Amino acid sequence: MKIKEISFESKLYAFVCSLNEVKDGLQFLSDDSDFIQLGTWNYKKNFSTAPHYHLEHEKSSNLTQEIVLVHKGSVKCRLYTKEGNFVEEVDLNEGELIVQLYGVHEYIMNKDSIVLEIKNGPYYGPDVDRKRISTIDTSS
Repeated sequence: MKIKEISFESKLYAFVCSLNEVKDGLQFLSDDSDFIQLGTWNYKKNFSTAPHYHLEHEKSSNLTQEIVLVHKGSVKCRLYTKEGNFVEEVDLNEGELIVQLYGVHEYIMNKDSIVLEIKNGPYYGPDVDRKRISTIDTSS
């Protein structure tokens, strides 16, 4: 379930979800227009989805978006603008995730942590796909 949206200057930068409470059935948490799609399943034993596959379509994506799911531990995620201005920080605990749509992110492990990171692809490597920046941290 979606528990927090993080926006800056009317643009949705990220949203935080918890897998600790999930509504019954299928629920998509992302918008259809997002480059990365996120949905939850909560079905009872012996439920079966209809066999299916996904059709091929030409799709374009001009940026990488990512999901970070904390399986164990606790992680602080700080979000910034591309210019390095602080937007917000959020602590992610076990069973929580953040979907990052825009901007800059930084992770700080609050505890020893096991994290699953999911991105849209293809990945062209760090020299092409990411840029490190200096930040103006006003989080304290």
